[in-house]
Amino acid sequence: MIQEQALRQQVTQTVQEILAAAHLRQGDTFVLGCTTSEVVGGQIGQASNPAVGDWIVTSMLAVLKPLGIHLAVQGCEHINRACAVERATAEAKGWEIVNVIPGIHAGGSCSMAAFQHFTDPVEVEHIVAQAGVDIGDTSIGMHVAFVQVPVRPSQTELGGAHVTALRSRPKYIGGQRAQYARL
Repeated sequence: MIQEQALRQQVTQTVQEILAAAHLRQGDTFVLGCTTSEVVGGQIGQASNPAVGDWIVTSMLAVLKPLGIHLAVQGCEHINRACAVERATAEAKGWEIVNVIPGIHAGGSCSMAAFQHFTDPVEVEHIVAQAGVDIGDTSIGMHVAFVQVPVRPSQTELGGAHVTALRSRPKYIGGQRAQYARL
């Protein structure tokens, strides 16, 4: 049985480590991909847990919101991995809003939690985030800006789910004579 406080602490620590590696700034976007089924020890899509989704999303918001970093929550393949975001974020970034409301078996528990805790939630099909965490191997790479760099958080599992993370960096161009800023 997964313990709420332990999971919240692990999520908080993981997000803080990714932020330290990614050097995000106010206005950047952080994407979450998560299967609560695997967090609770089940198989992806077979044991969705709305309470666990709520714990994860609210823990992330507690870290990101004060920094002015936008949270995008990726849904499952049944909604084409669309992301729940705040309407203001979608509009400011020019992301096309699509018409779907996440549910337990089409979007998942974390997407549902985002809809509960965001001020004015919408779904967008494509985003460009600067970093993110993938809890349960849900494939967030399509939503992280090119060039993607793996981040290795100290928490390699949250509950029963494998954890990976990505950050992005600008492309290196110019060849042998070019000089690059430290990022």
